[in-house]
Amino acid sequence: QVQLVESGGGLVQAGGSLRLSCAASRSIFSINAMGWYRQARGKQRELVASINSGAQITYADSVKGRFTISSDNAKNTVNLQMNSLQPEDTAVYYCTAYTLRSGSSWGQGTQVTVSS
Repeated sequence: QVQLVESGGGLVQAGGSLRLSCAASRSIFSINAMGWYRQARGKQRELVASINSGAQITYADSVKGRFTISSDNAKNTVNLQMNSLQPEDTAVYYCTAYTLRSGSSWGQGTQVTVSS
C-alpha cells in the first residue's frame, strides 16, 4: 500500500483558486496511476482528475478548463490546481494511488468549501 497525505484544502469564495497537494510515501515512478476524487455531502464519490505513469491525463467534464493535475517526481507529489471555483465544487477531496501489486490506496481527504 501507498501512504498518501493531502494538503491545501480550505475555504474560498466563488471564482477563487486553491491548490491541493498529495504526498506519496514512495516514488511515484513505482505507482501506475494517481488521481483526485471528491465526495460532496449526500453524493457518491466521483473522479475529478487522474494521471498515469504514461502521463495520460483524464478530467471530469465538470472541471475541464478549470482544474489542472500535475506530478512532481522529485517530491513524489501530485497536485491539483483548481481555478474558477464554484459552490458546486464544495466537497471532500481524496487523493488516490493505484499499483498493480497493491491496488488502490486513499488519503484521509481534505475539505474544499466554496462560498457564493
